[in-house]
Amino acid sequence: MTSYLILLLLLALALGVIHLAGLRGSWFTLAASALLIGGTGYVVQGRPGLAGSPRGAAAPEAPISLVNARNAFLGEFSGRSHWLIISDSYAGRGQTRDAAGILLAATRQHPRDYALWLGLGNALTDHARTLTPAARLAFARSAELAPTSPAPAYFLGLAKLRSGDPDGALADWKKVLADAPANAGWRPFVEDGVALIEGARTPD
Repeated sequence: MTSYLILLLLLALALGVIHLAGLRGSWFTLAASALLIGGTGYVVQGRPGLAGSPRGAAAPEAPISLVNARNAFLGEFSGRSHWLIISDSYAGRGQTRDAAGILLAATRQHPRDYALWLGLGNALTDHARTLTPAARLAFARSAELAPTSPAPAYFLGLAKLRSGDPDGALADWKKVLADAPANAGWRPFVEDGVALIEGARTPD
């Protein structure tokens, strides 16, 4: 019973965040429905009395924090941040299909928001545990909508690294660094990524 009370409190908190973020009308209804569907699924299928165990199907942890990097590139509170926050909450529970589904719905409602396409690329990579053609298309659409932003190339590189393609990631990140202002707040994330790959290749 305590678990269900906590769930209700979390749902109420999430709806409050969505409302404060400025989501109204049909968009608020869509986001609330997604939360309620997830909550209903937990009530029907969840078994809170069982001891916790690792989620074998969860996506591999990124070598660099996705959320921290995204905030550095896009800002912590972007125009559509509520969609990203909801998706993050699903991904944090291992519900990667729902996390991607939220952002797929968001891109349909806001097809010209490059941050949502970027988030969709990350979410699809999480769900498939590799960089899929669909994720590549999402990153490409993000880059098309924001041709001067380094974020799509950076996160495409991170998806390549997570998919076992460090050479592809290194090439992408070196291109980003070549055009990066020296004082860019996100530059350390790219530099750390390059150092991570090159350091792994250095003989002991």
